[in-house]
Amino acid sequence: MNGLFLALLGASIATVLSGIGSARGVGGAAQAAMGVLSEDSSKFGKMLVLTLLPGTQGLYGFIVGFLILVSCGVLGGDLPTMAQGFAYAGASLAVGFGGMLSGFAQGKAAVAGIAMSAKDDKNFSKAMVSITLVEIYALLAFIISLLVVISVPSLQI
Repeated sequence: MNGLFLALLGASIATVLSGIGSARGVGGAAQAAMGVLSEDSSKFGKMLVLTLLPGTQGLYGFIVGFLILVSCGVLGGDLPTMAQGFAYAGASLAVGFGGMLSGFAQGKAAVAGIAMSAKDDKNFSKAMVSITLVEIYALLAFIISLLVVISVPSLQI
């Protein structure tokens, strides 16, 4: 018996949960940006940057999900053992939940940054820094998931 189902479940968890966080974060930021752009379309570039920031969590989850598929025999490699399948599923939880929750939080920060930048263009860099601070936690979750996924094939479990 192999752990392919668990590995596929892990790839799905990583991709779906982090994607939900990004979709919600980008969606909220886009709504705020559209309000600003309806008043001043010259701010499109800055609003686009602030709107896109919560989208990175979905990318992190996609990368982890893709690496799991490559490592577990779907896109190459050997079929995982049951223990390796559990390891892949566990690794996906960090980027899945970390990406989802930080995507929600980064979307809220982006909305506030967009509102702040709308009032005064000089606040754009301050908004960028504040929004980017939330990214650190998504990045930490991604790194942990990535390290586990990379190490699973070499584990003798």
